[in-house]
Amino acid sequence: MIKLLIIEDERTLSDNIKEIVQEIGSVMQCYDGEEGLYEAESNLYDLIILDLMLPGKNGYQLLAELRKKQIQTPVLILTAKDALEDKITGFQKGADDYLTKPFYREELLMRIRALLKRSMGLYNENQLHFGSISCQLDTNEVYYNGELLPIQGKEFELLVYFIQNKGVILTKEQIFDRIWGFDSETTLTVVEVYMSHLRKHLKPSGVDQAIKTLRNVGYILKEMDEVQ
Repeated sequence: MIKLLIIEDERTLSDNIKEIVQEIGSVMQCYDGEEGLYEAESNLYDLIILDLMLPGKNGYQLLAELRKKQIQTPVLILTAKDALEDKITGFQKGADDYLTKPFYREELLMRIRALLKRSMGLYNENQLHFGSISCQLDTNEVYYNGELLPIQGKEFELLVYFIQNKGVILTKEQIFDRIWGFDSETTLTVVEVYMSHLRKHLKPSGVDQAIKTLRNVGYILKEMDEVQ
């Protein structure tokens, strides 16, 4: 499932934004810059909606620190600051898009979908491709040469997470927090179990060979042309 992070100190507005965007995915809310940076640094989110005027650490500072740490999560600045200089600064700090308040519900959704489409490598809003497989995001199904693979539930979420982050090292802790959640009662070993099942089910497509284990670190999904 797509995960969105809203960093906005006005709680009523934050709740309104959440109500609008929750049709796209699950939503986490933060209400100040320090908390927002901490949450964003987890690298568990697919997109961040960021206000500029925040207590503790402003949006510019937060964004600059995030990019300095090589976290490339798409960021949509949503702010009342509408001067050209503000927009230029926002993009210079690493923003992917900039929308001023007040805003239209439809425009916010369209901009978010456009950013996700670009960052997630979607051919359309409902398909995600890697190698010889395609993931249908509307039905949570995986196909190889037109045949349905037995990849469901958490396995499907795990595969999508890897494809969204191909070329990026994902630790077991990151995977666990993303797929099972911080409050899950299961243990970290569940990651290894599901990785084993996923590789088994991907074997007919050859994509299993692209998932590499990094001893004592985690996993990485290589591009298919890098697989030997």
